[in-house]
Amino acid sequence: MRDRSIPPDDISPEEFFTRWLPERVAGDETRRSRLGHTEVALVFELTGDAGGTFTVYIEPGGVRGVVGAAESPDLNIEVDVETWRELNRGDISAPEAALRRRIKLHGNLMLAVKLHLILG
Repeated sequence: MRDRSIPPDDISPEEFFTRWLPERVAGDETRRSRLGHTEVALVFELTGDAGGTFTVYIEPGGVRGVVGAAESPDLNIEVDVETWRELNRGDISAPEAALRRRIKLHGNLMLAVKLHLILG
C-alpha cells in the first residue's frame, strides 16, 4: 500500500500543480526534508482535454507550481492527461509508463529517477 496522498480523481491539472501539490509538500516534513538544497524547475506538458503546461519549482523547503513553462527547465515531462491521472491514482508506475512510452522525458533524467522521492 502506498504511503502518500492521492489527489481527487477529478482535480484539474492547474489546481494540482498550483495548489494541491505545494500544499501537500508544505504539510509534510518528510517531503520537505527530502528537498534539501535542491533548486530545479520541472515542466509538465499535459496533452489532451484539460491539459496545459505547468512548471513546478523545487526549492529549499518547498515547492511552487505555476501555469506556463520555465524558460530553462531542468527536466521536461510530456504526458497525456489520462496517463497523468493513472499515475496520480497509482494505477501505473512512472517507470512502467516510461517503458510503455506514455511519458516522454527531456533533460536531467536523474531528476526523473528521484522525482517520486521528492514529490511523493
